[in-house]
Amino acid sequence: MNDDFETAMRRALRSTRALNIAEATRVIQDALARRSVSVTRSSSPDITPPPPVQRSAPFPVDPLAEIVEPATWSEAEESPQKVGDGTSSPRLRKPLRETVRILRESRLARGVSGSLRGVGLPGTARQAQEPVIPDGAQFLARSFTCPAGSRSYRLYVPASASDRPRGLVVMLHGCKQDPEDFAAGTGMNAVAEAHGLMVAYPRQSGADNASYCWNWFRPADQMRDAGEPSIIAGITKEIMSESGLDRSRVFVAGLSAGGAMAAVMGETYPDLYSAAGIHSGLAYGSANDVMSAFSAMRGDGGLASRPKRLANGHRLRTIVFQGSEDRTVHPSNADRIVAAAAPTGPGCALRKESGRSASGRIYTRTIVEDSGGSPAVEYWLVEGAGHAWSGGHPSGTYTDSHGPDASRQMVRFFLDEQE
Repeated sequence: MNDDFETAMRRALRSTRALNIAEATRVIQDALARRSVSVTRSSSPDITPPPPVQRSAPFPVDPLAEIVEPATWSEAEESPQKVGDGTSSPRLRKPLRETVRILRESRLARGVSGSLRGVGLPGTARQAQEPVIPDGAQFLARSFTCPAGSRSYRLYVPASASDRPRGLVVMLHGCKQDPEDFAAGTGMNAVAEAHGLMVAYPRQSGADNASYCWNWFRPADQMRDAGEPSIIAGITKEIMSESGLDRSRVFVAGLSAGGAMAAVMGETYPDLYSAAGIHSGLAYGSANDVMSAFSAMRGDGGLASRPKRLANGHRLRTIVFQGSEDRTVHPSNADRIVAAAAPTGPGCALRKESGRSASGRIYTRTIVEDSGGSPAVEYWLVEGAGHAWSGGHPSGTYTDSHGPDASRQMVRFFLDEQE
């Protein structure tokens, strides 16, 4: 370790002891990126690590997260120790250098298209590319407020069914994305237009997460009638009421952090949605803080918070997409999603089939049928794909145009149409 890096680590330790976690994290990020460490900074720090080559975009560190500091540099070299009073889940005492290692392994990377578009410091303007809207369709800018908070959202209203939409898909974007970027990259509006569906794109704010991630890993945002699930559910109910839709035609889907939040929505509001689509996400209850989130993303953990299902034990119909070479969310997380959603008992059946997309990606499609023979779960494992929306358009971030079309397959599954 060179002198500059050692000095930076000591500065980070001092900031941590002063409970200035955001400043400590910024110093560590600057040191890792071999940047000079400034004494002050006019804007709020971007705590997402810098990108190495051939890595995918992780969920960033929560700026409000607690890091338990080591008392001295010598103690920092010792093994992690459990702390806690026995009334809550025990935490692990992380040495500062272990925290540095976690941050180093969890850097942002360039997407499949070779670059990240629209990435900037929190609070700075982002150049969002508006998706193409056909004549007669609308892409409305709206907002919603409830006791849990406020969020803006975009609403696509199809020209094919502007008066009486056939249904609604709620799409939750990933980190460093926004509704316009997500709509362009997934191409969901075009698929929805073909089926007469509306699409809602809630927007995470930089004030609630510095890297625009849904806070799927925080206990306060994993509950019904509280936090971000309450806001997303409120947006859903508002549109349902305006359009006269019932649960049978309402669906939720997302990518990465948005996929993890879609799993949260399916678990906490199974009476509101009839199916969920989770792309490169994590199972409900996989984490209860930042460190357990990183652990789950690496495939090291199980269910951190051990949540209980709702009393009726209802399992939402679920379609899962996952890249086999995803270095941000380990593919074992998809297995956990499938295990949680799959029906059990006599009469259930499992079948697999393989195929190749038009652009050459090989995939394995696993279908789990319930006792009545209806598909309850579909799992698409796309060989060679990374952390990106399968079959997406390069006009959006985190897309893989070579894979099978996840948007088309999700809508087909949502509407229970056979292929």
